[in-house]
Amino acid sequence: MGKSISLDNVKKYQQDLDNRKEAKILQRAISHDGVAKTSSNYSSVSKMDPVFSLELDTGEVSNQKHSGRCWIFAALNTMRHNLAKNFNLNGDFELSQIYTTFWDKFEKSNWFLENIIKTADQPLTSRRVAWLLETPQQDGGQWDMLCAVIEKYGVVPQSAMPETFNSNDTTDLNSVLNLKLRKDAIQLRKLVQDGSDAESAKDEMLNDIYRILVYTLGEPTKEFNFEYRDHDKNYHIDKNLTPNKFFDKYVNLNLEDYVSFINSPTDDKPYNKTYTIDMLGNVVGGRQVKHLNIDIDTFEKLAIKQIQNGESVWFGSDVVQNSDRKMGIMDDGLYSKDELFDTDLSLSKAEQLDYKESVMDHAMVLTGVDIVDGQPTKWKVENSWGNKVGTKGYFVMSESWFRRFAYQVVINKKYLSDELKDSQAKEPVVLDPWDPMGTLAFYEK
Repeated sequence: MGKSISLDNVKKYQQDLDNRKEAKILQRAISHDGVAKTSSNYSSVSKMDPVFSLELDTGEVSNQKHSGRCWIFAALNTMRHNLAKNFNLNGDFELSQIYTTFWDKFEKSNWFLENIIKTADQPLTSRRVAWLLETPQQDGGQWDMLCAVIEKYGVVPQSAMPETFNSNDTTDLNSVLNLKLRKDAIQLRKLVQDGSDAESAKDEMLNDIYRILVYTLGEPTKEFNFEYRDHDKNYHIDKNLTPNKFFDKYVNLNLEDYVSFINSPTDDKPYNKTYTIDMLGNVVGGRQVKHLNIDIDTFEKLAIKQIQNGESVWFGSDVVQNSDRKMGIMDDGLYSKDELFDTDLSLSKAEQLDYKESVMDHAMVLTGVDIVDGQPTKWKVENSWGNKVGTKGYFVMSESWFRRFAYQVVINKKYLSDELKDSQAKEPVVLDPWDPMGTLAFYEK
């Protein structure tokens, strides 16, 4: 048994508090207004003026509402930017997020069931089995998972498959799906352990899951007419399109050209090596999650280079850290909590990852950067929380916040040096399922 707190210890701590002249004032202020408001550093706000030396015209923001589909919204936003520009579409044009959501959840269900079969010989107390059962499927994901779904199923405009109640609020759907998948896991584990046919049983389970998804999200679009008026009011119609044909004709991106870079300065992940995460994915046999870990200077320069060439950047970060949703500001100087409590609260980027203080929980889009005297000072960020936060839905992120809390960017290979291309092509090191770089972007509005 360790050493307990004695009453003498408590008296000493109280005496230290009584000796602080400002203690009563701070106690009243913090208890009345809360930590965030009391520690707010309003000089930070003045530095976050939403003016940028370089910004892309990306139209109106989208709204993921009460769902953790930020990674889908962010990725489809990067695709709609070029589509809107190439076909002179209005700024409110969107690709269907629910269509991608349907197939992602269906594929994630199969992914979970396959992993249950593979681990059926392990006890329930196994960390991997426990990790699987903790969250059989969820709204979150990563860039490569998005690519795996689109490469298989294509995309459609939002008009061809609009949002439903259950996509705007995924709480009940996730609850039902996870209950179903956990129940299926019980049966599959028993079948494998008894030497019975688990795959046939899994097929029946997927039939039930497909029905659940159709009832809640609608039947996925198979063929549609793309009908629209462009920005100049000219009428267009393209008939009998499939989702894959629409992607090839209108989005027209080779997703293999876009690769993931991370900045994780932890000792277990040397730079210029690639990494994947065990049991992380959605489409069985589809694209593998793969990251190249690079230093923060290279990480930042790649993002700037892509924006300078007219392309927005999908990125993952820890959005809850030092941010103000209403004002749309992300700045590591926004709050002075160290000063408020007179204690050191600083952690390095590696420490905040290793000790679970920070994870990549949200995906957004970089659409601009302010470069002063050759150096970036702040970034323009397209969020997916609607237009009533920030500046019509756009956020301002300080350069120091980006370096500290941004963990992933997706960059076109054409912007890479030969050395980076060679490093990215290497076989990845396999990380444990619970590694911080395996966290799914999931943060809700």
